[in-house]
Amino acid sequence: MHIKKNENLLSNRFRTFYPVVIDVETAGFNPITDALLEIAVITLTMNKKGWLKTEKKIHFHIKPFQGSLIKKEALLFNKIDPFNPLRGAVSEKEAFKEIFSIIYKGIKKYDCSKGIIVAHNANFDHNFIMAASQRIQSKNNPFHPFATFDTATLSGLAVGQTVLSKACRAIGLSFDNNQAHSALYDTLQTANLFCKIINRWKKLGGWPIYKRNI
Repeated sequence: MHIKKNENLLSNRFRTFYPVVIDVETAGFNPITDALLEIAVITLTMNKKGWLKTEKKIHFHIKPFQGSLIKKEALLFNKIDPFNPLRGAVSEKEAFKEIFSIIYKGIKKYDCSKGIIVAHNANFDHNFIMAASQRIQSKNNPFHPFATFDTATLSGLAVGQTVLSKACRAIGLSFDNNQAHSALYDTLQTANLFCKIINRWKKLGGWPIYKRNI
């Protein structure tokens, strides 16, 4: 007897991958040499009808790792003072230990196989996370080593925009430019954008996809 797969399970929606929305703020563009300064993470879930929505969020200010480079132009852009004691910054090891723990719990909860990073211009965030994971010698990195979901590409397809603020507005989300380049705010907006795109595809009839006899 053929048992129909439940398409409204998160594990079935993205080929068993567990999508995790991430944004990082950094002190430059080089993930090997430049400091990671801030990271925010939002996990996702699906309701019983198959609509994707945000679930948990976690956010850390990060202490620059020993020997890291800090580019003045990057700080002028993101307006972060890495050495301000009021930041409450933690080490990369402390931050990623908690982040990876939460992600593994989600993977187990939803019967997924591996985490996959969702981000705007995702290659940038992915590279910094992989570099930090190697620095702290983590053996528990839950993320796919190279695959990502890039909302810049997805929003280019869905609404004809690739800039985060413009893509959000084009799909019907508000965007406050004064809060932009905060890891937590950008992650929340990216998560909302990703959910909107995925849910719009479902609403248009693109999910679930059933094979038809021709």
